[in-house]
Amino acid sequence: MKQLITRIDDELHARLKARAEAEGRSMNDLVTEALRVVVAQGESPLERRDRLIAEGKLLAFEPEGEAPGHDKLEELSRGWGPIRWNRGER
Repeated sequence: MKQLITRIDDELHARLKARAEAEGRSMNDLVTEALRVVVAQGESPLERRDRLIAEGKLLAFEPEGEAPGHDKLEELSRGWGPIRWNRGER
């Protein structure tokens, strides 16, 4: 394992420290993950998914069968009345 030494300004250091504390992580873990994200930007979404699963940071499951199509959903929901979208308002 290698060590990396870098100079950062006081404000960035304070923000990193506060975020690490808020997430219950070490600064080292937070910065290492941030660097991994930057370096991994070249990976495909599938490669990122596989890496996160391998690291135990993402759970994945395979659906049972195919999702119903639009016609089947309309058939299944017939009689439910109109659907009103409120965008999270209550």
